[in-house]
Order: sequence, then C-alpha cells, then structure tokens
Amino acid sequence: MDRALYGPGGFFVRERPADHFRTSVHASPLFAQAVAALLCRVDAALGHPADLAFVDMAAGRGELGVALLDRLPAPVAARLTVHAVERAPRPPDLDPRISWTGKPPAAVRGLLFANEWLDNVPVTVVERDASGTARQVDVRPADGAERLGEPVTGAAARWLRRWWPLAAAGDRAEVGLERDRAWEDAVGTLAAGLAVAVDYGHVRAARPPYGTLTGYREGRQVPPVPDGACDLTAHVAMDALRGTLTTQRDALRALGVTGSRPPLSLAATDPAGYVRALAAATEAAELTAPGGLGDFLWLSTPASPECAHLL
Repeated sequence: MDRALYGPGGFFVRERPADHFRTSVHASPLFAQAVAALLCRVDAALGHPADLAFVDMAAGRGELGVALLDRLPAPVAARLTVHAVERAPRPPDLDPRISWTGKPPAAVRGLLFANEWLDNVPVTVVERDASGTARQVDVRPADGAERLGEPVTGAAARWLRRWWPLAAAGDRAEVGLERDRAWEDAVGTLAAGLAVAVDYGHVRAARPPYGTLTGYREGRQVPPVPDGACDLTAHVAMDALRGTLTTQRDALRALGVTGSRPPLSLAATDPAGYVRALAAATEAAELTAPGGLGDFLWLSTPASPECAHLL
C-alpha cells in the first residue's frame, strides 16, 4: 500500500488528487472559512504568537492553504506561515507564501490540520480463518489476488484485541497501528496548539465486519489493486487515536457553517445578495449532510492545555 501510493511512480506522487476524488476542501470555500475560524481561535488561545503556523498534512496541491490565506484577517495572515506537507513534488504554480515540505516542521505553534490524510496511511488487512486465527491478508500487486498469510502476532495482535476484535470466520479488520503512530508523531511536532484530523471513520461499537479498504480512480470506486494506478483508502478507527471526536456536521456548525437558508425577503431588497447566500447555504448543506460529508469525524488533539476546548 505504501509503495503503491507513495513509492516511485506511486499514485500520489504522479497524480493530482482532485482529478480522482472530491474532498470537503474542493466542495466549497466554506470549509476553508471554517478552518480559518478555527485557526483564529488557536491564535487567540496562544496569545497571538509572532510565529503562528498552519500545517496542512497531505496537502494535495496546496488548495486548502491558498484558500485559507484568502480568508484570514490581515493581521493574522501577516504572522502566519503555511506549511504544506506532501510527498509529491511542489506544484510549479503554487502561491509563494506557502512552504512545501515532505514532513511536518518541528516545534511550531499553531494548528496542524489533516484532512483525509490518515485514510491513506497504510494499514495491515487481516482476516479470521476457520480455526479462529487472525491472519494477515497477502495481496499480489499485479492484479489484487489475495491469500491468507501468517498469523497476526505481537503489537498488531494486541491492537486487534483492544480495538477491533474479530467475531467470526471471514471477518476482516484493518490494523491501525501505523496510523496511531503517525498521528502521535504529527501531534508531537507542535510545541503548542491544536491538531485536528478529519476523515471517514468508525468506532469500536460499529466496526464494519469486512473492513473498508477500497480504491478510487477518476471519481469511481474501483478494486483496491496496489499497482499505483488508483488511490487506496480505508476508513480510520478514530477512537484508537488520542483526542476528542465530533462529527463534521457539528464541528462546522460550531465554526459558523450552518447551512441556514437566507430569508426570502432578502430577494426583494438585495437579489444578488440573496443568490449568493442561497448558494452558500447549498454548499454548507453538502458539507454537513448526513450520509455524506457531514458524517466525517473530526478528531481534536490539543498539544497544549490552552487549546483543549476550541471545538
């Protein structure tokens, strides 16, 4: 999975993610507006530091950072450094105000934001066999053919018992150890501030019995063949990560994205304003819709006490 996504010729190294799937960042500028509001809360909680940072994990082509800079108050933007973290090369036309790096910078103060990053951190897929043993699922990269491999042992077995026990033969799980470690490493780069991960996810009480690993290409779901030709993604066991969970619907509402329709009377006094407000309400409804983007989970992990209750 790691090689297919990030190795030489890997999917995210040579492809533009927005050509293949649509995230909240692409759905509406209201998402960046909400992130800007959260960053302003972090800035205030930290006492308006001169070296404020926004760290955009899995930045794609830097779309969120660009939109964020356009929506911040000028005094905040003037103190802000945007760090786009991505393993693909820097886009040649990216705004020069945005720093491009392969890993998050160390000891910064501000907001680290990971929108649909953890679902692409590799997982080990396991399946319970007829004897009750959890075994690693081996896959052939050329065509995705599978077989059951070695029994799961050690830290992976302990993770399964705690977070995703397999009840019956044929049940599958996606061991999230690498995601847990990746998140702790990311949070650890903050000297002070807040880390937020946004992703499709699940909790122990509602784990999918056969896992969620799948592929995407050109807007369509495809078999998860690890040949570098498609995105490989699996939902995140969010409760295994340190932090507080809420839904995107509730998080965005707390940050001012309500989806309320404008009053019809506005159409008579300000027709153009009514049309703009109606368009914004439509976009907000998509970002917060149950069964869609509104079902994303937001994980909030403070890196310092003053940022513990900002969402």
